[in-house]
Amino acid sequence: MPQPFQKSPFGPARNAIGLPFIELQSVDSTNNYARSLLHEGLAQHGTTIFTHDQLAGKGQRGKVWATEKGANIILSMLVKPEPLQLIQQFELSVCLSVALHEFFMNYAGENTKIKWPNDLYWQDRKAAGILVESIVGSQVSGVSINSNVAQWEWTIVGIGININQTIFPSGLLNPVSLKQITGKSFDVIVLAKEFCVIFNKYFLELITDGFDNIFSHYLHHLYKKNEIVKLKKGNRAFEAMIKTVSPSGQLVVQHGVEEEFNFGEIEWIF
Repeated sequence: MPQPFQKSPFGPARNAIGLPFIELQSVDSTNNYARSLLHEGLAQHGTTIFTHDQLAGKGQRGKVWATEKGANIILSMLVKPEPLQLIQQFELSVCLSVALHEFFMNYAGENTKIKWPNDLYWQDRKAAGILVESIVGSQVSGVSINSNVAQWEWTIVGIGININQTIFPSGLLNPVSLKQITGKSFDVIVLAKEFCVIFNKYFLELITDGFDNIFSHYLHHLYKKNEIVKLKKGNRAFEAMIKTVSPSGQLVVQHGVEEEFNFGEIEWIF
């Protein structure tokens, strides 16, 4: 387990990720709860909010993250990103993805992959997702300012990992849980704390040793790398080979010509 406080070459000692660990029976959204701690001046780096029942969970691009009560890991973490700069937001996202990959692969094996930008897939099925909300400058007090000149104050990281759920809503395309993969049931609190330890390790590596090794891990385990997939941009559907991801976060594909896409520009067609 990490020590309660960790020395850092960048500023004062700070809590390890997962300390304190707040366990809730029910909440609308762990990300909303984390944001309320910021507004009340109670935020600490490392604070992790876990809930057994999330009533209005947030997914990427405004989607809802639905989860069975008590069955899965649903948590949010408050991260003080210094000394990282706002331009390095993708680096933190990669750090999270790699931590999530290591955690899940420990149980599910080598079929675990990172789907750009930061979903976790087992074979062709989604096992986990990450939602990263950056808090810039005086947004902490509810006032938005120019992000080009603002200080990156906080990040709220929302994580959803399918653990013990075996029946999913019909509207979900391709979910999978650790129990479905392994046939075993797990203690979600124990696993949630284990994930925090792994993310803490990679976060410290990112701020002390840099991005290169973490990014290499990300690219090595990239979902569908060097394979042909179906993609859609607007009304245009096309096939392309997944080549790589750029250090600034663009997906690089090849289909006669090489193209790069930002997150939100394209959809995968399964």
